[in-house]
Amino acid sequence: MRKPSRRARAGLAVVVAVVLGAAGCDAAGDHSPGSSGGPDRASRPSASPTPSWNRSPDSIAAVGDSITRGFDACSVLSDCPEVSWATGTSTAVDSLAVRLLGQARAATHSWNYAVTGARMADLAGQMARAAARRPQLVTVMAGANDACRDATSQMTPVADFRAQFERALRTLRAGAPRTQVYVASVPNLKRLWSQGRTNPLGKQIWKLGICPSMLGDADALDAAANLRRDTVQQRVEAYNGVLEEVCAKDRYCRFDGGAVYAYRFGTDQLSHWDWFHPSTDGQARLAEIAYRTVTAEAPVS
Repeated sequence: MRKPSRRARAGLAVVVAVVLGAAGCDAAGDHSPGSSGGPDRASRPSASPTPSWNRSPDSIAAVGDSITRGFDACSVLSDCPEVSWATGTSTAVDSLAVRLLGQARAATHSWNYAVTGARMADLAGQMARAAARRPQLVTVMAGANDACRDATSQMTPVADFRAQFERALRTLRAGAPRTQVYVASVPNLKRLWSQGRTNPLGKQIWKLGICPSMLGDADALDAAANLRRDTVQQRVEAYNGVLEEVCAKDRYCRFDGGAVYAYRFGTDQLSHWDWFHPSTDGQARLAEIAYRTVTAEAPVS
């Protein structure tokens, strides 16, 4: 197409100016009386763009409970952080840290502050320790112990759970305002009971006090036992709703979309010591879910 002549372009500019003047606006927007833009809109700075998600963070801190500590994955009733899905160095797991940082760097640029038995109320203290490292990514897996109580009446109320998680994020933001956060959903505890109850050894270990609200009287199928387990399950689902909602309000936070909750742990993915916590293979599956979420181009909807 041939360009218009200089005279034609000048004439076109005059026409455009007349039309815009008649409409009472200019190229910056509507300046007519009552306009929401106001007379000084053109001089206002534009809104800050949404920060991009770093899909290749170079340092990681983990907070949470026994799952992130690799509890019962290597030996009975003990932590095994080397197989942690988040920061472990075992080649059998290929943890999130190893996948993102490489084997050598994972050993020096990842930190595990999770504590076996921790509940959401404990997360703020762990976040404070994590923030001191100024990591580019913090992983969160917490909430199972808030449901795993001696009785359903002792489970953490949903409102308290929300306030505690919000406090934990505020604690992180006070020391590390731009650190990214990956939040894993609470696992499906009822499904873990369903899988583990077929193993006599596992049920004996359960009697030592592992998640009694769900695993107590494992073979009981009466109305009261079913109601108890359903109550725990509903609370877990409510916790996951809180994790998703609170995370969505933080511009540097990603929730897993319920992927951990939805994952069907089979007998190979459960500890053969307690048939409840993830085995080494189960830890590897958690690492896969985390890596998929952290490296995705967009958050899981």
